[in-house]
Amino acid sequence: MLTLLFDGVAYGMLLFVLAVGLSITLGLMNFINLAHGAFAMLGGYVMVILCKRLELPFLLCLPLVFVVVAFVGALLERLLYRRLYQKTHLDQVLFSIGLAFMSVAAVDYLMGSSQQNLVLPEWLQGRGEWGEGTWSIGFGYYRLFIIVVCACLTIVLQLILSKTRFGSQLRASVDDPTVAAGLGIAVNKVFLLTFAVGSGLAGLGGALGAEILSIEPLFPLKYMIYFLIVVAVGGTSSITGPLLAAVFLGVADVMGKYYVPKLGGFVVYVLMIAILLWRPQGLFSRGGKS
Repeated sequence: MLTLLFDGVAYGMLLFVLAVGLSITLGLMNFINLAHGAFAMLGGYVMVILCKRLELPFLLCLPLVFVVVAFVGALLERLLYRRLYQKTHLDQVLFSIGLAFMSVAAVDYLMGSSQQNLVLPEWLQGRGEWGEGTWSIGFGYYRLFIIVVCACLTIVLQLILSKTRFGSQLRASVDDPTVAAGLGIAVNKVFLLTFAVGSGLAGLGGALGAEILSIEPLFPLKYMIYFLIVVAVGGTSSITGPLLAAVFLGVADVMGKYYVPKLGGFVVYVLMIAILLWRPQGLFSRGGKS
């Protein structure tokens, strides 16, 4: 039981890193980007190329993946996404989901349709155990590594958004871009950096999940619903909501697939519907109940 709980928390933390960029762009920038999974997929493929084909050290590959995907995100924001900020949500959905399908076709053409596998370094392989008897916990070293890395990223991201000048500039830019620009804030640069960081985090999540999740051309479509569940259930007004929603989703998914394998996915969707009926604006939204 505790081992399943640990694996569920690790899976949930990974989902949070994958989805937090979508939470930022949707909640803070008011932009619906259904192509968010394409950046995560790109991170997974870049990780496989750097680690498996170029044989670079695992710990070096992670920041490199973040930088590469963040650069691609910044480039696309400048060339494509910026034109959609003032459009309707329907326009944003149609554009981004079209971009997602284009990424699937492009990756299938360039990399093939087979699933990509990543061999972890020796120090991240294997399992350990803590405790005795009923209260013993079996844990994989890599899943423990994921929890630690994702927890550190969460703390850093929360501090940046709530305690730094950039976080204040971002909130001001979203609330009233005209007034923010009049106060000397470079609104376009703030949005560019925010989108790049969100894309980079998605890519980092894809890199961390390359060994656990199936990195394949259909990745953006396969996991799109998970990203949307994390954002919808957790709300978009804080980092805490998506984090708890992702952990809850991870635990529910792992538990459901273990105890009722044939209904594993069904359990997750039932819980999502129940939570949204209870709090339609998400667990930690400004408009929800206190």
